[in-house]
Amino acid sequence: MTHARPRLGDRLVEQGEITPQQLQIALATQARTGEPLSLVLVRLGMMTELQWLVFFSRLLQLPLIDLKQYRIDGGLARLLPEGVARLHQAIVLARTAQGLLVGMVDPTDIFACDELARRLGGVPDLALVSGSLLSAALDVVYRGGERIQEQATALDEEVGQAAFNLEGMAQSDRAVDAPVVHILRALFEDAVRLNASDIHIEPDAEVLRLRRRVDGLLQEQVVQEKRIAPALVSKLKLMAGLEIAERRLPQDGRFDMEVKGRVIDVRLSTLPVQDGESVVLRLLDRSKDHTALHTILEPELLQRFQKIIQRLHGLVLVTGPTGSGKTTTLYGALHTLNTPDKKIITVEDPVEYRLPRISQVQVNPRIGLTFSAVLRTVLRQDPDIILVGEMRDRETAEIAIRAALTGHLVFSTLHTNSAVGAAVRLLEMGLEGYAVAAAVRCIVAQRLVRRVCTGCAEPFIPTAAELMLLRHWVGERVVQWVRGRGCAGCHFSGFAGRMAVVELLEMRGEVADALRRGEMAGLIGAAERQEGYRPLYRSAIEYAVQGRTTLEEVLRLVEGEESAYG
Repeated sequence: MTHARPRLGDRLVEQGEITPQQLQIALATQARTGEPLSLVLVRLGMMTELQWLVFFSRLLQLPLIDLKQYRIDGGLARLLPEGVARLHQAIVLARTAQGLLVGMVDPTDIFACDELARRLGGVPDLALVSGSLLSAALDVVYRGGERIQEQATALDEEVGQAAFNLEGMAQSDRAVDAPVVHILRALFEDAVRLNASDIHIEPDAEVLRLRRRVDGLLQEQVVQEKRIAPALVSKLKLMAGLEIAERRLPQDGRFDMEVKGRVIDVRLSTLPVQDGESVVLRLLDRSKDHTALHTILEPELLQRFQKIIQRLHGLVLVTGPTGSGKTTTLYGALHTLNTPDKKIITVEDPVEYRLPRISQVQVNPRIGLTFSAVLRTVLRQDPDIILVGEMRDRETAEIAIRAALTGHLVFSTLHTNSAVGAAVRLLEMGLEGYAVAAAVRCIVAQRLVRRVCTGCAEPFIPTAAELMLLRHWVGERVVQWVRGRGCAGCHFSGFAGRMAVVELLEMRGEVADALRRGEMAGLIGAAERQEGYRPLYRSAIEYAVQGRTTLEEVLRLVEGEESAYG
């Protein structure tokens, strides 16, 4: 059934929700902007959205559905095409004895109700939903997948035509109208909406897999039209200035694009595989601040780290696996130190973030531009601070150590499991213990764990086996473990973003003495006794105790890290 639109302003005043003066201001604003009265009232601060929804629900005698806590059936919701759902601000929520239950932002919109009834084959029952939450829910339901599939089908039909010319289409002035461009636009918009860090385009024997990495995990969409893969790859190569006809060798490139008003820096890597070319796109949102140390380190660690990097010389190492946020931490340090009186040079593979006033060099081993070769030249450029993207070999490590001992502040990374492991790795490279102990100021080891969504966090009771694994660290403390139930705000994953788990080992006292003597076995004990030092897995456990991450995330990290400490 449809609901006649009542005189909302009069009812709001009658029920004491707003004053007559506020109503006059709101109506005048509405006449000028053309916005719905509800949006005007909320924007002007006369009512909160929740106050409006409760009032409107009571007035219409309709149930109010909280989409943030409501688990939506995607198949059921997609009974409405995405365009119709977004145009009429509606979503199919459930099947009822009478038919379907549909949530609407404005159930008094007669034309919208008639169109929904026509599309769904009958008059649905109605409920009231929040406009802001509906947008997020529709993003979860449709995820751009419907648009991608429609355009994939259209492009597949075009590819199947005998006269189809892939390179011609990729370079045509009419490419903006081609389905391949619409597919890529939908793919990028979906990835940005989900805060994905990477997009994978992977041709398989029978299908094309499109995957996005969200909070460290890949989410997959399978497209049956495998023949469209070369068109997608060619268009991306063209955007990155790569050789379109070269399909036998890997290629790397980058380009910028604007997605939903945000400038995205895209790094592209192609790899020849059995069924075509696999493409990985690394996305960096320039509109976000990726260089703020306070977003990475806890206050106590931040204070210690900032004190260390303010010294005039020495080596600061950041260690961890690929994707653990090492580069972000290093650039946060450079951002802090980037002042007009300091000369900063970076040597990277590749250059990930672009910072003003900093000379950034990208290595190219194919022409002899290696880390060690560039580093020798960098030392003749009168730098104060040097960033070496990675110490991959003994020669690079030796030059970095020498630079740190001769008055330069040097930052670099290693791929090891722990701070202690990084110190040991330097000795294993053949470096002298006394030189390492004298040069290294601190080693930061880090991992990323998923953060519990605060909008749907709820307590839960772990299994006896899980508790037994952590009893040694938690002791007799009574802990209220939490996890995310899943809501529209977190795309029903239970997680919202990631947080860094960090350990900071300073090279001083017993630790420096053990390293100087080359006593690898004694390093662990010396580190454990160092004031302020806390291993990664202990920090992760503490975050779970605080309800910031889940026990599952902690166990995933602990199982891989605890053995590194004995």
